[in-house]
Amino acid sequence: MESVEGKVAVVTGAASGIGLGIARAFVGAGMRVVIADNRPDAVTAAVQELQAQGHEVVGVPTDVSILAEVEALAEAALDSYGAVDVLCNNAGVGLFKTVAKTSIEDWEWTLAIDLWGPIHGVKAFLPIIERQPEGHINATSSMAGLLAVRALGAYNVAKHGVVALMATLQRELRAAHSPVYASVLCPGAVNTGIGRNSVDSRRAKDGVAPTRSPGEGRDEGEVDVGAAFEAMDPDDVGKLVLDAVLTNRFWIFTDPRMLLSVQDQVEAMVEDGALSRIRAF
Repeated sequence: MESVEGKVAVVTGAASGIGLGIARAFVGAGMRVVIADNRPDAVTAAVQELQAQGHEVVGVPTDVSILAEVEALAEAALDSYGAVDVLCNNAGVGLFKTVAKTSIEDWEWTLAIDLWGPIHGVKAFLPIIERQPEGHINATSSMAGLLAVRALGAYNVAKHGVVALMATLQRELRAAHSPVYASVLCPGAVNTGIGRNSVDSRRAKDGVAPTRSPGEGRDEGEVDVGAAFEAMDPDDVGKLVLDAVLTNRFWIFTDPRMLLSVQDQVEAMVEDGALSRIRAF
């Protein structure tokens, strides 16, 4: 995409963290942005922040696990701006539990948001974006989508699925000579508060007060992947996503050093079929 000036982007999970960082990068480049998140108060705050800076932004409270709400988000974007050029499927949650301690309800909740959310996004928005001369669909996975780290079973499964979804989509778009491109963001340690927010959100769904015991709600950087890395600012991640949209790049990483563990894993597959350890830097 040669320029994003005046283009329209929809970003889910955009009221905080990486999503808000993406939204800030986009409006800074002259885009009009639709902020979607399942927390109405947070949506309002994010919209007010960006509008106060003179940017064109609207907010739409959305639960990405529900297809009808994602379809309503698409309609709201069209009603506001008449088109959608870029979609970032960023909304996500992560519960720090071992596979043995993850309930079926936890599995269903995590997969509904982290995997079905991007699926719903592609289903609802791809036909709309394909009406434009050029477009882009991005989804947020994780380094945990390439390296299955401990104590994040449901998250790992969902994020591996997001990588597969976007890689498949990109191959199909290229085979069809489509003007739309796809990309996947695989962040490591980012200062987002995803662990704390996820625990609160999961408990709210069950009607339980959002209080945590010691050790609950850790951020991803505190478990295996990214454990030895300084957490990146979400605004810097947003700039990486903007650059990928402008250059049609598929893979987006926040710290390429982590790819050494991916390389180790592939080499172990070829050499002896063992599951390699994740490097500690």
